[in-house]
Amino acid sequence: MSTYLVTGGAGFIGSALVRRLVRDGTNTVVNVDKLTYAGGADSVAEVVGAPGYHFARVDVCDAESLRALFARFRPEAVLHLAAESHVDRSIDAPAAFVQTNVLGTFTVLHEAHRYWTALPEGMQGDFRLVLVSSDEVYGSLGARGVFTEASPHRPNSPYAATKAAADHLGRAWYQTYGLPVITTHASNNYGPFQFPEKLIPLAIQRAVEGRPLPVYGQGANVRDWLYVDDHVDALLAALARGRPGESYNVGGGAERTNLDVVRAVCALVDELAPDSRIGPRAALIHFVEDRPGHDFRYALDTSKAARELGWGPRESFDDGLRKTVRWYLDHQDWCARVQSGPYRGQRLGLGARA
Repeated sequence: MSTYLVTGGAGFIGSALVRRLVRDGTNTVVNVDKLTYAGGADSVAEVVGAPGYHFARVDVCDAESLRALFARFRPEAVLHLAAESHVDRSIDAPAAFVQTNVLGTFTVLHEAHRYWTALPEGMQGDFRLVLVSSDEVYGSLGARGVFTEASPHRPNSPYAATKAAADHLGRAWYQTYGLPVITTHASNNYGPFQFPEKLIPLAIQRAVEGRPLPVYGQGANVRDWLYVDDHVDALLAALARGRPGESYNVGGGAERTNLDVVRAVCALVDELAPDSRIGPRAALIHFVEDRPGHDFRYALDTSKAARELGWGPRESFDDGLRKTVRWYLDHQDWCARVQSGPYRGQRLGLGARA
């Protein structure tokens, strides 16, 4: 039996990881989450009450509470996913991103190091901390080329800057203190339980409701899409086979323009939930003012992850998108619950321009 401490385990990617670990049936999983708007109990409802599952409503900036969790559960691994993650929100309110992504990561590293140094020598050698990051730390690409693990960090949004800062902290805690940190950089994720502020779930919801579908600029910006379960595979592979002090790029190999993604969503919603009152959903697409500092393109070289971790994406974008649309159509009650607060799909990312 292994014991995992997962921060941000009620969020989109974190909950997929927690569900996988708990389903295994042989693990103790400590889910550490403060339950923000984007992380709710519904995402882990299926594992509540399962043997070995524990939930702690704790902010990762709370050092004392983290210290108590380390002492109580004595994890063999930490997977740090807790983060503010939406670029548009980081433009409007960057302070929360600095708090959680930078100070929170520092606190996790500091408390993990305190715990790790007190472990017996054999347990020290087995301990790992996986720091989950983003391809956005590398900045923006032109029409060609890919980011490798050696690409410099050139973040262009407040979100990306805070994730880059977290990367540097992780590297420093390995280089200076020897804490066995492994960093992963993932491309855009999609799949079930993603809060409907990100492109794909927002497009699905607006298409279902027959509301206008906003696309930034001319929709030419390119992202590489990774199905969330493939990302979970990558994190577990990094934990099992990754080398401390190294970073690994994990991408889906599925580059699409934003406009192509929205059109694909429209076609699937038309097929799976036709509505004669709305008509073809593609007619709902309209172009809006672009996001400030909008990176043009991201793409990752994932050959290192394939070579050292034995990992590669298994889900094609077409199949993964179909599964995702089907899930949202089947879970409209969840969508209504998570959007019952202040956020109702309105435009973000234009508020803080100074």
